[in-house]
Amino acid sequence: MKNTLILLAAVLFFAGCKLSNTNQTMGDNTELSALLDKYYEERLQLFPLEATLNGDNRYNNKFYIDFTDGYRKKLKAFYSRYRDYIAKFDREALNENDKLSFDDFSREMNINMEGLGFHDNYFPLNQFASAHLLFAQLGSGSVVQPFKTVKDYDDWLQRVAVFPGYADSVIVYFKKGMAAGYVLPKTVVVKMIPQMQSMVVTDAAKSLFYGPVTNLPQDFSATDKKRITDAYVTAINTQIVPAFKRLGNFLQNEYLPAARATTGIGSIPGGDLYYRYLIRQQTTTSKTPDEIYATGLAEVKRIRTEMEQIKTGTGFTGDLNAFFTYLKTDKKFMPYKTPREVLDAFEAIHQKMQPNLQKMFGHTPKTGFEIRQTEAFRAESASAEYNQGSADGSRPGIFYIPITDATKFNTTSGMESLFLHEAIPGHHYQISLQQENEKLPRFRRFGGNNAYAEGWALYCESLGKELGLYTDPYQHMGALGDEIHRAIRLVVDVGMHSKGMTREEAIQYMMNNEPISEEGATAEIERYMVIPAQALGYKIGALKIRELRNKYTADLGNNFRIADFHDEILKDGNLPLDVLEKKMDAWEAKQR
Repeated sequence: MKNTLILLAAVLFFAGCKLSNTNQTMGDNTELSALLDKYYEERLQLFPLEATLNGDNRYNNKFYIDFTDGYRKKLKAFYSRYRDYIAKFDREALNENDKLSFDDFSREMNINMEGLGFHDNYFPLNQFASAHLLFAQLGSGSVVQPFKTVKDYDDWLQRVAVFPGYADSVIVYFKKGMAAGYVLPKTVVVKMIPQMQSMVVTDAAKSLFYGPVTNLPQDFSATDKKRITDAYVTAINTQIVPAFKRLGNFLQNEYLPAARATTGIGSIPGGDLYYRYLIRQQTTTSKTPDEIYATGLAEVKRIRTEMEQIKTGTGFTGDLNAFFTYLKTDKKFMPYKTPREVLDAFEAIHQKMQPNLQKMFGHTPKTGFEIRQTEAFRAESASAEYNQGSADGSRPGIFYIPITDATKFNTTSGMESLFLHEAIPGHHYQISLQQENEKLPRFRRFGGNNAYAEGWALYCESLGKELGLYTDPYQHMGALGDEIHRAIRLVVDVGMHSKGMTREEAIQYMMNNEPISEEGATAEIERYMVIPAQALGYKIGALKIRELRNKYTADLGNNFRIADFHDEILKDGNLPLDVLEKKMDAWEAKQR
């Protein structure tokens, strides 16, 4: 980052003494609150794209090359300093909310510091979740980056000005990786090349990045409209297009020949140690690869048994794999003709479960909600996803559905369970309620970990029957397909990164155990190849939430209310699983 790091206020500098709450448990510790607030402010300046995604528009003109060794040195000093500060507080003198913040923050500083010890910056881009894809989304003018005022338009131009240097740095660090044996698999590199090439146009008006110009506000003056249009055309032609062209040429001509033939991260230097770190980071547990692999195998077996029961109930006489083929290929499961029909079908699911939602949740978000089709430029490699709304309500939460061909959109793909997970009550409820809760420090309001967020969303898939869904056996089968999909992830992710399973073996295992096309399985497996362990958090988190619900249901009997349980799970926002369990056990004790 070019600007200097913000220093903490003098009140936070203490000579090694333990900081305590003078009011004991009577109120929030103001010193801790000030520390956490300063951390959040400083973090936004280090990660301005994160600020934009969180709805904070103060840094919309900033864009940093955050993977370089020099930048990571700043991050190390940043995390180290705050790790030292948080250690000065006496945890036992804090109230319950501050204890949650203390535990969460301490873990975050430790895990971030540890992560900087690995060379993951030698993989600056990938085909699935990467800065070049986010940059294109932002620049399209249709997602998060605002284009409402003249300043908004000028802010984006300043970000664009950094992109050529960002692209050149990507090439430098890919080359560092090539020299050190840290390279991506060939099979994912070939997916990145067309992503770059698709951004190379000869007519600026046909560029994705021309979208904001097409939608210039009518109240702009003629002078501003001309200046902005000219500036955007120049930026597209002289900065954006050449940068993407350089990236595409480098990947095609230099990186692809050097890319590795192996599948898992375990094949790079220190890969096994790195994978174990990623498991702890992504699951917020100390589980070993072998434990997770065994859990995955057991869950796949359990869910397959339920699938067999559903298959038999429909009257289908073939085996389970034949049933999968039937679900994937029979035209009666592909009734749609247009993308609008697909989107309307998801809205119908939303409306169907409304009455039961009110029984299962005492608190619901104020943030708006929309269902949209995924933009064409990224639909081919995208999954259905949720993009969070803004805390101030100015931007709704958006459930994106990739629809490359509506006539091939299959109803048995688990439409109901997908909506429960990505939209309501999954990500939309959890993220929106967290952001709306002003009692939480901002690092908790706008942060969190994968195991809680995805664990909650997957747990929500299991609520289908209670919400009036899964009445159609094929939708129930789709839900089981989604559930076994997450169980399969435990097997193939660990298999590829820790047990030598190949990409092809992982694809085949997935196709053997769920109704997924080869194209879909390939996209999924290649996702896990480039973001190891991320896919583990779903099932690990969901199993923990279900375990807690079952435990409290048995212990509390008639005193257990499902709406209270759900509200308590969500009340304090995203927490590491061990912190969440301690909090929920304390809640159960109060219910007694």
